[in-house]
Amino acid sequence: MNKTKRTAIFERLRQANPTPTTELRYSSAFELLIAVILSAQATDKGVNKATERLFAVANTPAAILALGEDGLKTQIRTIGLFNAKAKNIIATCRKLVDEHGGEVPRERAALEALPGVGRKTANVVLNTAFGEPTIAVDTHIFRVANRTGLAPGKTPLAVEQGLLRLVPAPFLQDAHHWLILHGRYLCKARKPNCPHCPISDLCEYRQKTPADPKTIPEQMPQSVPELNKKAIDR
Repeated sequence: MNKTKRTAIFERLRQANPTPTTELRYSSAFELLIAVILSAQATDKGVNKATERLFAVANTPAAILALGEDGLKTQIRTIGLFNAKAKNIIATCRKLVDEHGGEVPRERAALEALPGVGRKTANVVLNTAFGEPTIAVDTHIFRVANRTGLAPGKTPLAVEQGLLRLVPAPFLQDAHHWLILHGRYLCKARKPNCPHCPISDLCEYRQKTPADPKTIPEQMPQSVPELNKKAIDR
């Protein structure tokens, strides 16, 4: 795939959704960090339900530490792997309080040193909370990058590095969200909705699905959730 085609792909994604963002609900960098930790092997919808309860009673490192691990588990028990996640979140909150003044660090190394935070989570926080042009390669982005030919790679890191190198600069900041939403709502794993895809003619996938008059595409979010409009110390 050449630069002209890549540029056209992102121009269309931007036209369809000019202000893409995460579907996780948050109002601070810390809330986003906790939501992303909870999102491993969980849906954004399920995470939002849990964080709505949690953040109503504790939305700072100190407040969650005051809850304690058992109290935290009570708030997030609807989330898969909640025992392990609670342990990591308590340890992360302790580290934030002891080493970062209760604030979420803006440096990758410091983020990845937090319990339960890997490269993907760090990329989400750096991009969404702090405006850094990073790309967190989850299962959706990995699939879209390989299937379309945007940035083929055998590992998430290879795809991330390829996208950072190949995505045209004007689109790099929002590429993460466009690709996740595209994979979530259109370029699905089992049956991509090629007939309703705005980049179908640019995509290099050879096994495009035929039109089905009975299929109604899921609606991709078109606006930024109200909570996420709040300034997060960019």
